[in-house]
Amino acid sequence: MEEVVSNQDKKVIIKVEGIRKVYNLGQEKVIALDNIDLDIYKGEILCIFGTSGSGKSTLLNMLAGLEKPTRGSVMIGKTDITKLNESQLALFRQKHIGFVFQSYNLLNIMTSLENVAMPLMFKGIDKKTRNRAAKKMLKEVGLENRLNHKPNQMSGGQQQRVGIARAFVGNPKIVFADEPTGNLDSKTTIEVMELMCRMSKEHEQTIILVSHDPEIANYADRIVHLIDGNIKSIKVNDKNNRNEGKENEE
Repeated sequence: MEEVVSNQDKKVIIKVEGIRKVYNLGQEKVIALDNIDLDIYKGEILCIFGTSGSGKSTLLNMLAGLEKPTRGSVMIGKTDITKLNESQLALFRQKHIGFVFQSYNLLNIMTSLENVAMPLMFKGIDKKTRNRAAKKMLKEVGLENRLNHKPNQMSGGQQQRVGIARAFVGNPKIVFADEPTGNLDSKTTIEVMELMCRMSKEHEQTIILVSHDPEIANYADRIVHLIDGNIKSIKVNDKNNRNEGKENEE
């Protein structure tokens, strides 16, 4: 598949080549992804878009190294993550990747400060330094007055802001967001999406977003539309008007 715009001036941060994923369900084989090729660029917001069963979550899992493909490769920078073992993958994700989840995935026994600081603890950063970084990040997402609140003391939107702060606190190269607004109302959804877009642009980080919602997909720089495990189209949104874009159909 050829792109509809020239990307010669952009740096490829993820290169997907020939990804195929087949699940064996008893006597039946289910093809979840069928020969996917895709370049993802540094600093862009890319949405993997499709209905339930289209393969979008499976593709995200491949890109994040959460599942192994049946065939093909996923290069992040100069590392082929499909060749890493589980311990190598865990270390790689710890260094380079952040996650934002639909269900927030915060630890209820921890304060927002402790939840955000936790990824830095796994990196061996001392408590004073990681708490300072967590406070700074919570301030960036507008929660400087919620440092000592636990998840059950916050709204869904506030919890997702904590989740975003946690994803970005380690300054990852790539942030994966799987249906990040699925549990939020429309007003909070807009706030959360605008926040993630701002964070991405300010820190030149790549966001890979999975959604079935066209309104959410429209926040992306590019939309990769999956149908039955195949890339049906890639839509490039105009920088000044995300409601317009050109579509490249296979």
